[in-house]
Amino acid sequence: MSDAKYEVTDTHCHLDFKNFNKDRDEVIQRALKAGVTTMINSGIDLKTNRKTLELAKKYNFIHATLGLNPNGLGEMTDEEVTSTLDQIRSHAKEIVGVGEAGLDYYRCPDEKGRDRQRAVFRKVVDLSRELDLPQVIHARLAEDEAFDMVKDLNKVVFHCYSGTVGTMRDAVDRGFYISLATVVCKSAQHQVLARQVPLELLLVETDSPFLSPKKGRNEPSYVMEALKLIARIKDLPPEDVAEATTANAKRIFYL
Repeated sequence: MSDAKYEVTDTHCHLDFKNFNKDRDEVIQRALKAGVTTMINSGIDLKTNRKTLELAKKYNFIHATLGLNPNGLGEMTDEEVTSTLDQIRSHAKEIVGVGEAGLDYYRCPDEKGRDRQRAVFRKVVDLSRELDLPQVIHARLAEDEAFDMVKDLNKVVFHCYSGTVGTMRDAVDRGFYISLATVVCKSAQHQVLARQVPLELLLVETDSPFLSPKKGRNEPSYVMEALKLIARIKDLPPEDVAEATTANAKRIFYL
């Protein structure tokens, strides 16, 4: 039974991570009680993709995206990359998006590593196009380059967007969705973005267990904190932001 006055979708979380091993179901129940009626769990490699599929089978309100995060490529062989792409393809009918995947130059300063990120991301983008599924992008210090690589796609979500207002405007001009995470509660940069993102292309997320608006671990129920702040920034009732972002999530992910 929900205590909330409105319903919200957490469009990006990692409930399969070990951070939730001791109380995963309790975390999920807290989210439902808070009004988070839908959660999208994002895989980042072979192992987490498998766990994400298991979660989506267990809970009908959790949906899966399967991905290949750039930050794990340093430990992955080319064969493992191919296996992950094959895994995504083989489960295409069970998922609502491809990702997270993309470019992370913050954690990869060397050009050789960045070249591999680009090469792998091109393969993921091709797969997203082949499967006709939304591409969920992880981009850090590389948002403009990631945008250039996906600008011919029709279905794109910039997860946990942290780039410039200029690149954000280029993305929304293409009809791409901008997802703001709970870090907005602590970050002036993200609050500027919250003011600028058109409501009709805005999504909200936690990226749990990361980016908590409170001390310690993040969890899906905390998406309400981000939503309320974004509503204040936009001078809108929170229920209007909840209704719009939930409708947006249903539209892009075909929920």
